[in-house]
Amino acid sequence: MRYFCCEFAIVSAFMITFAVEFNSLTIINIRTMVNYKDLGLVNTRDMFAKAIKGGYAIPAFNFNNMEQMQAIIKAAVETKSPVILQVSKGARQYANATLLRYMAQGAVEYAKELGCAHPEIVLHLDHGDTFETCKSCIDSGFSSVMIDGSHLPYEENVALTKKVVEYAHQFDVTVEGELGVLAGVEDEVSSDHHTYTDPEEVIDFATRTGCDSLAISIGTSHGAYKFTPEQCTVDPVTGQMVPPPLAFNVLDAVMEKLPGFPIVLHGSSSVPQDEVATINQYGGALKAAIGIPEEWLRKAATSAVCKINIDSDSRLAMTAAVRKVFAEKPAEFDPRKYLGPARDNMEKLYKHKIINVLGSDNKLAE
Repeated sequence: MRYFCCEFAIVSAFMITFAVEFNSLTIINIRTMVNYKDLGLVNTRDMFAKAIKGGYAIPAFNFNNMEQMQAIIKAAVETKSPVILQVSKGARQYANATLLRYMAQGAVEYAKELGCAHPEIVLHLDHGDTFETCKSCIDSGFSSVMIDGSHLPYEENVALTKKVVEYAHQFDVTVEGELGVLAGVEDEVSSDHHTYTDPEEVIDFATRTGCDSLAISIGTSHGAYKFTPEQCTVDPVTGQMVPPPLAFNVLDAVMEKLPGFPIVLHGSSSVPQDEVATINQYGGALKAAIGIPEEWLRKAATSAVCKINIDSDSRLAMTAAVRKVFAEKPAEFDPRKYLGPARDNMEKLYKHKIINVLGSDNKLAE
């Protein structure tokens, strides 16, 4: 009997110890989750509502490294614009999730250091392709995520988007869904064709998923090679290729079905020809690179399109500046001497987009 009691005591002690350790592990897991509000970030809900009402779009600039982030924040602060720091799945893997969290927090503090008392900065996942990826981003401090189920059958897209929304909204994280397929290649996102968004589906999709914004396809395309020469016409004055027009009729139909609902445009780089020319002048080989004319994007920004994604343009600006330094100073090997000019060139690009294309300058709340 004594042996039985002793064994029971040992087992009980083990169970208690295991329970304590298990609870400790649970607490540790809870503590590893970072809420974006603790980093000083905001979600997209209020800024999108203001943008729709004000007839402008929020810049969503992709970034992969410190120089891009510095240029984005400095441009946003100096133009007094809200901004979305956008990260693809591939960029998150490149930068490291932990470092990225602290970079986002640093971006907020950097904005304040530059004189912005109340920065409005979103950390957004671009083209999340699984629930697990979106959850990981939410748990590590993202304030907004996109779940891209556009490649799936419609009902599967609805189910996946709804699952992400239900998890994200527990933490006041906003969610972007997508209907329609964009052509082009950028990071791990690629398609050799585009499919316009069906306006007849948008009410059902938004209602059933509960998403906060919707990316649609109206003819924009990912990457720097958005269109083939065969798809374009030639401007008789400039001799430059002009892409096929955007389907603004699709945008109008979507806005009619979902009045006041936040709409997003992906693949909206304009591929500045001066940057392309600089790259090619100094050894590059960008042939037939063409983007979306900025006047078309400005037109979209005055509608319910309240978020416009720009990635390739900053890559071009960075590459052009780096190539120029390498060509003019072939003995240079200090990264600051070529990444510094690259950062300055990107900042110039970002300011131009904010002021002349998106119209989000001077829109920060005082």
